Parts: sequence; structure tokens; C-alpha cells
Amino acid sequence: MRLAFLGTPDAAVPPLEALVSAGHDVALVVTRPDRRRGRGGELSASPVKKAALRLGLTVGHSLSQLEGLDVEWGVVVAYGAIIPAPLLDRLSMLNVHFSLLPRWRGAAPVERAILAGDERTGVCVMAIEPTLDTGPVYASVATEVGEKTASALTSELALKGAALLVEVLASPDLLARPRAQQGEVTYAQKLTSDDYRLSPTMSADQIARVVRLERAYCYVGERRLRVARGRVSTEVATPGTLGQRDGDVVLYATGGSFVLDEVQMEGSRQMSALAWWSGARLDAASPVWS
Repeated sequence: MRLAFLGTPDAAVPPLEALVSAGHDVALVVTRPDRRRGRGGELSASPVKKAALRLGLTVGHSLSQLEGLDVEWGVVVAYGAIIPAPLLDRLSMLNVHFSLLPRWRGAAPVERAILAGDERTGVCVMAIEPTLDTGPVYASVATEVGEKTASALTSELALKGAALLVEVLASPDLLARPRAQQGEVTYAQKLTSDDYRLSPTMSADQIARVVRLERAYCYVGERRLRVARGRVSTEVATPGTLGQRDGDVVLYATGGSFVLDEVQMEGSRQMSALAWWSGARLDAASPVWS
């Protein structure tokens, strides 16, 4: 098939590569414009743009470039912007969405599934409608969430979604018979900095889920501490205190505790929690976290 592809982050690269490997003619790749990154402020292309150029594909940065383009379908994977209704009227589009719809419609389905403690999630190939993630589903595949981090789960779903996308496009029967979404609707709101902040009012299990998002942090005194890795413990003490027990650095929370394995103090490098503790020079005999 002759296709247009819309996508931006790393998770959109496997579906693009799969389309090319399957022999589809990707006439145009539309991705978000280059952004300034790093201390030098140099322009950096999106992962999808880098992949498209490596594959010898034409790249654009505006949806207006789809006007008059002779393609059979548009394929969208984490493009990062709403597709206008007039464009959808002219070009039918498939979307690879990283959840089992209608659960977790919206911007952050992987993260919300982890935070909610979902046992299973998955990926859908769906039709795009003007309303948010409401379109019928052509096919879906599920997977266990387990103890996967957000990046690991996203990578897994990207690969599963790539294979599913190729399967759907190869099947006239699947393309002709999408099914309406059924079940309870939930929305995956975009995460804010507060969603990554750990709190002593959380249970140890809740803390573990936030840590698996890979941007978790708390404050020790007035300094911000990023929590990179850790594990749940049943040891109990006053919530909001922390201490060192048998070689472990422990955050005490509500009804349990969380053992820190890898941390990063602001302005420093990532290190073992014990190495951080040894050099932290905490003032109080019973330091606290918040």
C-alpha cells in the first residue's frame, strides 16, 4: 500500500520500520519539528525523522503537506498533535495506541496503566476519529504489565504494535470489519511533575509504581533526590523518616517501606543509595523525607 506515516518518538520507530520491511510505499513521513536540546541548544531531529532519513524516506513537519498526497491510508503512532477533522474527512487514518481501549484513552496510557496497578495492558490498531481515541478497533493484543518499567513496557508495546499494524494492513477482512470499543472508559491524562513525586502518605506498592515510571523523586531536607531503582519492604517505622538498616537505605511510608537501590541527588551523578547515604552528611539524627 501507499501510505503516509505520522509519528515522533522512539516508540513510533518500530512501526515505521515494519511498514518499510513489509514492502509498503511510505510516501511521506510527517513528524514534529526539530527541537533545541542540551546546553548548547543545538537543533535535534525526532527519532522518527532520524529513522526515516536512514530509510531514505521523504520527511515533512506540517500536516498541510498531506494535502493532495496520493496515499491509501495514513498511519499515526504517537505523533504528538491532534489530527484536524477536515484532514480525517479526506484521508482515513489508522492509529497504533498503547492500551486496550477503551481503557486509557489519551496521552499517557502506559504510565497510567502502571500507576493504576493494572495486571494487563496491550496495544490496539484503531481508526482515528475527531474525538479522543473513540474509533473502532481493527485488532488488539495484550501483555502482562508485571514489574516492567515504563520504558520497557513501551518498547514491548511498540514492537507488538508494529507487528499488529502490518497484520491489519495485510488483511482486507480486518480492515473491513473494525469493532466498536466496549467496556469502561478511562482517560490517561498527561502526567505532571507532581505525578512523579513520592510521598510518605503513599504505600510502598504505590511508591514502587511511581519509581517504575523512571522519573520519581522526593525531597530529603531541601534537596531533591531522584529515585532510580528500589524495592518494596515490609519493615515499618514512622512514615516520612528514612534510615540505614543492614546495608539498606530505607524510605518509610504508610504501612511499609521502600528500599533505595539507585539514586541521584540534584547536581550529582546516579549512584548506589548506600554511597549517597555515606556522603550525604545529613544533619538530623533521624532524617526525614517528603
